[in-house]
Amino acid sequence: MKKLFLYLLFLGLLSSCVSTKQMTYFQGDPISKTEMYKLNNEPYRLQINDILFIDIKAENPEFVAMFNTSGTNGGGGNGYFSGYTVNRHGNIRIPYIGDLNVLGYTEREIREKIESELGKFLKNPKSVFVTVKLSGINFVVTGEVGSPGSKNLAQNQVSIIDAISNAGEINEVGNRQNITIIRKTLDGVKKYYLDYTKIELFESENFYIQPNDIIYVPPLKQKSWGIGTTGLQTFSTAVTILSFLVSSVLLVKNL
Repeated sequence: MKKLFLYLLFLGLLSSCVSTKQMTYFQGDPISKTEMYKLNNEPYRLQINDILFIDIKAENPEFVAMFNTSGTNGGGGNGYFSGYTVNRHGNIRIPYIGDLNVLGYTEREIREKIESELGKFLKNPKSVFVTVKLSGINFVVTGEVGSPGSKNLAQNQVSIIDAISNAGEINEVGNRQNITIIRKTLDGVKKYYLDYTKIELFESENFYIQPNDIIYVPPLKQKSWGIGTTGLQTFSTAVTILSFLVSSVLLVKNL
């Protein structure tokens, strides 16, 4: 019985520890390809509550000044106050134009719409030059990371690596093999899964996240067991439990 107990204890120690393989990023070697390939990189289409940075230039300085005073020259984290927010009807409100529907449009399509509308008020329509960008990329990281919460990066593209790094990295009990991206699209809510331990991550069509993505890092089963993530932690817990059992048996015998 003693040998059986020690054998079971040994197996328990092995199965309850978080292995190095579970914690190591980007395992494997890149696969050399003989054919050209490209990632799924379709342009992002705007959704409600997105914030746009819009910069307008034209020959008429008075015309341009109207847009500058409306605070269109801000970006990044200040976009909430200086940008154009897509309202619940899918519109933004611009001087001269008024309400402009941008829901489901790309940055390029919105730029072309604005240039076309503003050109109606200018003698030389081709003189207007419009820049349209998302005012940073907003996303949420939650679960087993060091600093969960809402994030905003003033970049044109944000990879899953950028997102996780800005959330304080994955902690010891985070499941790196089953990172979940929850994405609300015009077609409904979709879920995607990424394995952070495989080098193939860089070839995933979801390597670059989209604005308003929710990134969830689920826990490993070791967390629910509550007996430690390293061999030393698990051994200490096992010794404590064993000591308690031995003390209980001796106490019962002495009664």
